[in-house]
This record gives sequence, structure tokens and C-alpha cells, in this order.
Amino acid sequence: MLVDSHCHLDFPDFADDLDGVVGRAEQAGVGVLLSIGTHITRHEQVLTVAERFSNVYCTVGVHPHEAGVAPFADVETLVRLASHPKVVGLGETGLDYFYDKSPRDRQRDSFRIHIEAARRTGLPVIVHTRDADDDTASILTEEMGKGAFTGLVHCFSSGLQFADIAVKLGMFISASGIMTFKTADALRETLAGVPLDRLLVETDAPYLAPIPFRGKRNEPAYVAHTAARLAAVKNVPLGELERATTANFHRLFSKVPR
Repeated sequence: MLVDSHCHLDFPDFADDLDGVVGRAEQAGVGVLLSIGTHITRHEQVLTVAERFSNVYCTVGVHPHEAGVAPFADVETLVRLASHPKVVGLGETGLDYFYDKSPRDRQRDSFRIHIEAARRTGLPVIVHTRDADDDTASILTEEMGKGAFTGLVHCFSSGLQFADIAVKLGMFISASGIMTFKTADALRETLAGVPLDRLLVETDAPYLAPIPFRGKRNEPAYVAHTAARLAAVKNVPLGELERATTANFHRLFSKVPR
């Protein structure tokens, strides 16, 4: 069995095809789907999808793109919403200096709020970082010094230095369809060096469809293609990669029943 550890099933891209999307994932051997929160005002829509399917779970959080938009999520609100049985993580949060859609100070403040909520709940924080690895690493290191928490760097596209820091801090790393792209040799080399017991796989659907679907709408079933490429990169049998990434998911997202 595989797990898609990061998708966005509440997005309009899936509105007319949600039963088909979930069904095709099951047929492809993807047994659990984690639908990620991006905006606090859309949490009810995210939760509604998770409640509709027995194998779909969700998170609550504010994407860095939305960090400058009111209402600003506070720790208490995140902790309260995370108490629902279907909510198994905080985020996605983090820093995006590539698009800079929100002021950077707001992104950093929101990131720290999510980390504190992760500490209080014991749930993992899902981290987005783009063109911001130095600040992301600095915040993770500083906050870990204040008190332990668990987390996942999703859609990993950074270099070896950041991967080493994340692993040393106890974080997990998730490979997306990006690592199947022809231009991703450096990323594949980095992922080859990440310990197998720290790796997960994801789609980030509807975005970043892996080869051979690049340019099309992504969906959770396609995580099987990312897993196959990651197994080749790690030089392990596909079955071993599937078992490891699924076991890693359940270690990290321990609120999800096995």
C-alpha cells in the first residue's frame, strides 16, 4: 500500500470528479490520502471531504501565500480545530520567498504559530519552503530548541545542506512528482542520500503531476509513479519503498489508524 501524504482534494479541480479520484487512487494501491489545509476560512470544506471518505484525512493550517490575509490563525484556533478525529496535522505552513504573496514577517509569524500548535497537540507540522531554506532552517532549529515537535518538509526540492539539517532535527522529507522530471538530477541525488526511514511520497495534487503525466491535472493515483522513481533512486525494490514510506507516514501521522 502507498500513501499520498499531500494533496488538495477540496480544490475546485476535483469538484466534479472526487469519487472517481478517490476510487482511482484505491485501484492504484494508494490506501490513505491526506488532504492539506491552506486557508483557515476553507477548513470546513477540507474537513467535509475528509469526513466523506473513510480513507481520507486532513490537516488545518494557513499556507504562506495566505499568511497576509485576515483572519490570521492563532494557536488556540489551530489547537481547537485539530482536535477533530479526522484532523491529523498542522499546516501547510512555512516560507515562500519565490512568489512573496504575503509579507515575509507575516509568513515567519504564522510559521511559528503553527509550530507552537504542533507542540501543544503532538501533531506534525507540514512545512512548505521555497527560496527560503536559510530562514526555514533557522526557524526550525530555533523552535526545536524551545521544545520538541515533529514535522514534514513537503514537496522537497531543496539541496543536500537543507536535507541534512531537516533530518538532524528529526524531520521527515516528502518526495513529489518534481523528482521524476528530466531536469531534476540534483534533487534525485539529494534524495538518494536521505535515509529511507525519513522519506514519504506525495502528489501535491492537482499540481506537479509526475512523468508521464506532466502538464496534466495531478491526482493521488499518480503517486505510484513517484514511488517507482524514488525506489530506483534509492536502489531498493519497489515493495520495500512502499512499505517503508507507508510505515514512515504512520510513525509521523500517528493519529491516522493503521
